[in-house]
Amino acid sequence: MPWGGFDRIVTQRNRTLGTSVTADPFHHHPGLRDKIVAPESSFYRTLTTDTIKQMLAQHDVDPIALTSDADRNASHRANLETYAGGDLWVFGYGSLMWDPAFIFAEVRRARIDGYARRMILKDKLGARGTEDSPGLMAALDHGPHCEGLVFRIEAARVAQETKILWQRECVAPGYVPSTLTARIGAQDLPVLAFVADHEADSIEADMPRAEQLRLLTASVGFMGSSLEYLQGIAKKLRELEIEDDALFSLLAQAEGRVAAP
Repeated sequence: MPWGGFDRIVTQRNRTLGTSVTADPFHHHPGLRDKIVAPESSFYRTLTTDTIKQMLAQHDVDPIALTSDADRNASHRANLETYAGGDLWVFGYGSLMWDPAFIFAEVRRARIDGYARRMILKDKLGARGTEDSPGLMAALDHGPHCEGLVFRIEAARVAQETKILWQRECVAPGYVPSTLTARIGAQDLPVLAFVADHEADSIEADMPRAEQLRLLTASVGFMGSSLEYLQGIAKKLRELEIEDDALFSLLAQAEGRVAAP
């Protein structure tokens, strides 16, 4: 069964929120041009399950937590079957903002109410933690609001480019593709977003602040620490001029704990 991703997402192919059509994806925000990785050169564009398994094997990590290719592809096909056609807007709140990997025709700043960027995803693959002290990463979950970027994929590219998106976002349980409403400019439009899956063992939506701080300051995996991960997100948010007081507050508290004697 589809997870509810595409059923309401439909826009005119050349719709650009009341502005003229342009071949420049950064027409609305030229300042973002040098802050977003070109999709053709992105590591995530050619990412495969086998690549991930090889990487995990190098660090003696069991890939059992990975979603199978069959299950992920079935999810993608099921969502495409409910897709009504037209261009597709995709909301990014984390690394998708600066490294989307899929080819897009337009990027805009956007805001989603009722959701927030929250550190509630426990990394069980060892990248940022261990079995006893899992890494801590970001997920989009219920909250006040979330500032981010939206990318428009042209209708003719939706099937292929979202396959790349599914490979990246659904590599392991944790996210659910969903349709949310984003404020883009002066309009509200439906967008595809990957939100926290409360059925997944890796999501702990009610994680206490004390536990967040413990994992942030104690968890280290083969890609570095959870604190370094959070610092990286905060750095990118500032570069993109995106506000997130809750995340910056959590980071300040975690850094203060590390710096304390």
